Amino acid sequence: MAGYTHLFVPGPTNVPETVRQAMNMPMEDMRALDYPLLVNGLFTDLMKVYRNETGRAFIFPSSGTGAWEAAIANTLNPGDRVLMSRFGQFSLLWVDMAQRFGLDVDVIDAEWGTGVPVEIYAERLAADKEHRIKAVFVTHNETTTGVTSDVAAVRAALDAAKHPALLFVDGVSSIASIDFRQEEWGVDCAVSGSQKGFMLPPGLAFLSVSQKALAANKQAKQPRTYFSFEDMIRANDTGYFPYTPAVQLLRGMRAALDLLLDEGLDNVYARHHRLAEGVRAAVSAWGLQICAKEEKWNSDTVSAIYVPEGIDSADIVRRAYQGYQTSLGVGLNKVAGKVFRIGHIGWINEVMMCSALAATEMSLLDCGVKIRAGSGVGAAVEYYSQAAKPAVAKAA
Repeated sequence: MAGYTHLFVPGPTNVPETVRQAMNMPMEDMRALDYPLLVNGLFTDLMKVYRNETGRAFIFPSSGTGAWEAAIANTLNPGDRVLMSRFGQFSLLWVDMAQRFGLDVDVIDAEWGTGVPVEIYAERLAADKEHRIKAVFVTHNETTTGVTSDVAAVRAALDAAKHPALLFVDGVSSIASIDFRQEEWGVDCAVSGSQKGFMLPPGLAFLSVSQKALAANKQAKQPRTYFSFEDMIRANDTGYFPYTPAVQLLRGMRAALDLLLDEGLDNVYARHHRLAEGVRAAVSAWGLQICAKEEKWNSDTVSAIYVPEGIDSADIVRRAYQGYQTSLGVGLNKVAGKVFRIGHIGWINEVMMCSALAATEMSLLDCGVKIRAGSGVGAAVEYYSQAAKPAVAKAA
């Protein structure tokens, strides 16, 4: 078919042309004398995105799951008690990993469509007078349900209990897209990956850690080789890596970091919120509901949208791809067949979102969902045009 195939899943996300061009290069020597000029700059600017001022960052050639593993293996020991919650496929998988590592997991199951139950966390932490809990885990943005949790509130709960537990955050679909402040929020291990807000292909895992996490590393006895902090630190301190890095992805990362920092992180967060609000306006105009149970849970990077009874959401996704060359996200696990997902994350703007909503409308109509043609797109256009007016006026 003619024209572009459009990508509106919550990851992998669209790759900017400047990033693609930066990766279109001859293979290079990752032991060259001048290679540290690239590597050192990447670490410096990655720390800026995390807003981590006193710790350090790691770049692993893996998916974000590798950074999950690195965080656990380098700071915790088998039998350590940790506090976690499950409310979507990815928080569920993180719990599963912790259990496989032999951690004693105090897991709280929350309703899908909600996020981290901060009040229950606060109760468990206050009751833990002996400080048996060694780490508290937060899935910042649950991609399955389009839910964002309050990391700062979890830090406040830790502080109120005067609890020394480490704070782990899965920010794979939030960091570089949703406001994140590692130093201010006292986050000890913050995980992300290349294929979402960082606007790169899959293949790099990012882990930003605090000085407290580095101290915990010295007491951790878990076996580790590929994800070893010690090995990484020794090599990274010289401007290199302990094994062959993903050299072309690192060149793309340089271009992607430049785009993020040139736009300004606060502007990046504002853009994502604006785009998400337009999608939510469209969903409301269709008479449908998003999976997030309350406004406070709304994600600015992905919307999971319920379909009416008798409709299989997988049919919507299939129709969008086959009929309109548009990729939407499927429902996963408990919400499979019940929701489809629209990703509004990364290198994306209002016009691109309007095309996503148009393809979604046509697919909904084709699959028998009773909506008025143009209603969602119209609502989004009205919102975007109003939201953009201050910026347009300022530019004029």
